[in-house]
Amino acid sequence: MSWSATIGRGGHYRRWGKRLLDLGLALPALLLAAPLLGLLALGVRLWLGAPVLYRQGRPGLAGRPFTVLKLRTMHEARDAAGRPLPDSERLTPLGRSLRRTSLDELPELWNVLRGEMSLVGPRPLLPEYLPLYSAEQARRHEVRPGITGWAQVHGRNAVSWQERLALDVEYVDRCSLGLDLRILARTLVLVVRGEGVSAVGHVTMPRFKGGGDGA
Repeated sequence: MSWSATIGRGGHYRRWGKRLLDLGLALPALLLAAPLLGLLALGVRLWLGAPVLYRQGRPGLAGRPFTVLKLRTMHEARDAAGRPLPDSERLTPLGRSLRRTSLDELPELWNVLRGEMSLVGPRPLLPEYLPLYSAEQARRHEVRPGITGWAQVHGRNAVSWQERLALDVEYVDRCSLGLDLRILARTLVLVVRGEGVSAVGHVTMPRFKGGGDGA
């Protein structure tokens, strides 16, 4: 049996193999991307002002909260009542380009190095969604959230919430070295093509409301 087959299935890969893969790929990726990240940060600073990084609390492994890091893509514009304007009105041309290429997610490599995220896993969603999940959907938190995942290579934000969450749980059940490498390779293809960045009628994804179709 090959080395990849030995650690690529079951508990051994989840316990230590997956973390070794994260460290082995995320650290050199962050070092190589540092010059580009610096240029992008400068562009965000000049176009959108401070802060350059978008920080938001998200539930991670076992639902434990952590702060996800991204390059900021939206203005902080608000209406007369002080509420943020819709995403479609706050998303800038630079932000749209960063999202299409997924370059806004480069700072998440730091989350990976800190052990808060993995390269591959269910995307970290909003904490207010936690009580809305069914018991089956909540299983997505049995693994660390990822920069990319099984749902992302099956449509990214263009699939329905029910499909997306079902794919997340499918990943939890199938997690292996081979699957992670397959997802990473497929992600590169999708990023180049710019596919699945938004749901129909939305600049990203509609909010999850639980129940039924989650629309």
